[in-house]
Amino acid sequence: WIMADDDIDFSKDPAQEEATAVAAPVSCWHVNKTGFPIGRDTWEQMWQHVVRVHPQGASVVAAIRNKPGKKEPLQAVPNVSMSQPVEEGLLAVQSYIQHLQYNHTGTQFFEIRKKRSLSRLMETAKEMVHEALPIKCLEAVIVVLYLTAPLLNVARFTISFKSKFRGTNHRHIVLALTHGGRYGALGLSRRHDLMYKPLEYKTLTDLVMDYLNCYKQYNHTVVKLKLSSPIAHDVHSCEQIHWKFLMLDGVDCLHKDELKRALDRHARIIKTHHSGTSL
Repeated sequence: WIMADDDIDFSKDPAQEEATAVAAPVSCWHVNKTGFPIGRDTWEQMWQHVVRVHPQGASVVAAIRNKPGKKEPLQAVPNVSMSQPVEEGLLAVQSYIQHLQYNHTGTQFFEIRKKRSLSRLMETAKEMVHEALPIKCLEAVIVVLYLTAPLLNVARFTISFKSKFRGTNHRHIVLALTHGGRYGALGLSRRHDLMYKPLEYKTLTDLVMDYLNCYKQYNHTVVKLKLSSPIAHDVHSCEQIHWKFLMLDGVDCLHKDELKRALDRHARIIKTHHSGTSL
């Protein structure tokens, strides 16, 4: 078991359900560490978890397990390239990860260790594409990094959010992108406005403020932001992702001008790094 970034909430309180669907509370998820095919013990632990947390757990599990098996067609994996319009390629990738669907099972099918090299993370991404199982926000970021690697003209970095609701911490992550002087993001969430953002924001601050305003709509207070360093496009790179390149604490107390200065500095670093590596 791990302390995961995401979890499902089966609260009967509509207000609570509305808020917890925003981003996932920090709680224990079982992680499949035995690889594929998934072992019997892992499946049983998943079903037992559903029985424990779902109001109609036993009946739900029985209904699903007794349902005749049906093969669903797999979504075609997008083959993006620099020869196509950038936005077209990004939309194809976003559509793909949304087709995989958000994982509500209580069992994380793929183990993601942030300290692994980029090449190791990309191997996990290949496995996720092959298995085509539901994923959560961090897994989605890894898949998106893999699928957008051919877009050398797009700079990529992660944005992590830590928010609070009724004393509970929630965490979420997306992959931010910049191209042609515009910013956007790809990702997966239970809320449509906390994942995909089109490549149309004039500044990084505009992009981040859009997310923060969406959080406010769900009565979440964002208290911390973490932005990574620029991420290499070489899927065989032995580099590690610097997930905490920029850390901003007390975001809810920061004046907008302070936040803007910090994000503008980060945007310049991203631009400088990408210009250098694109030569």
